[in-house]
Amino acid sequence: MRYVVIDTMNMFFRCKHQAAKGTDAWTKTGFAIHLTLNSAAKVFREHKGDHVVFALEGGRSWRKDIYPPYKRTRDEAKLLATDDEIEEDEMFFDAYGDLVAFLDKRSNCTVIAADQCEGDDIIAHWIQSHPNDEHIIISSDTDFYQLLAPKVTQYNGVSSELHTIEGIFNDDGGLVLDKKTQLPKPAPDPEWCLFSKCIRGDKSDNVFSSFPGAREKGTKNKVGMREAFADRVNKGYAWNNFMLQRWLDHEQKEHKVIDDYQRNVNLIDLRRQPDHVRLTMDMALVEAYEKPAAGAVGIYLMKFCVKYELQRIQDYPDNITKMLMASLPEIE
Repeated sequence: MRYVVIDTMNMFFRCKHQAAKGTDAWTKTGFAIHLTLNSAAKVFREHKGDHVVFALEGGRSWRKDIYPPYKRTRDEAKLLATDDEIEEDEMFFDAYGDLVAFLDKRSNCTVIAADQCEGDDIIAHWIQSHPNDEHIIISSDTDFYQLLAPKVTQYNGVSSELHTIEGIFNDDGGLVLDKKTQLPKPAPDPEWCLFSKCIRGDKSDNVFSSFPGAREKGTKNKVGMREAFADRVNKGYAWNNFMLQRWLDHEQKEHKVIDDYQRNVNLIDLRRQPDHVRLTMDMALVEAYEKPAAGAVGIYLMKFCVKYELQRIQDYPDNITKMLMASLPEIE
């Protein structure tokens, strides 16, 4: 099987920001729905997918229980939003909810969420639960680089690039070139990407660096991230010299790199969810396999298009209908 696995909220709200400047909220909403469905259908068609999985957020993340500052900056940003921004966001969330309900009730796509789990958790767990199948993740989030493998790729719909462990390819199958060097962009190294993020932190999620100011490459007198990474298995001089460093934060509180690094591993490594979280996701997978087949998919797609004035999909519905009708195979 080849699954197209979608980071649904990331995709939907990225589409919002791709709408033309100056367009009203209703037009942006329709554009986001249109682009979400068409982007999914494009990947499903061009990469010969067998089934589509829409991964959702499951409410308050379990990560906040072990690290209260997690995503706090996003909560603070909401408090500073203007009335117009709040109104637009409400319209978007209502439309997003309608789209999710349509996909869940009126299509054969898998729509999956689990309590306290983020879309990232669901996607990682889905892939780990289907190790013999192929997976194409649709997201612009580089957090998924850590999941790349011979059977796992990532399509970035914003840049129209397919990211693999063998290279980064455009829609024509050619290697994507770096604009400065005019050489092919290097293929992501999953282990390095994870290690680097656990050292650098994640500003968008308010996960602080475990070693602020650390250099990627060391000097004659100082070990850098690359040297520590190369020594991660043996855990010899380079690893210990780097990880046992101490630093002071803005409150003059002392930190040891290894302690904050391990905290970030627990937050960022998508193989490290607590057992109770993994059990919740297992239950969600069972429910997904028990979902009854949907009927009259094309008719309900037309009704949904009328509601949101998706004229172009109404005119050319076939590719999207094929995606929506593709059922999850039965468990053998």
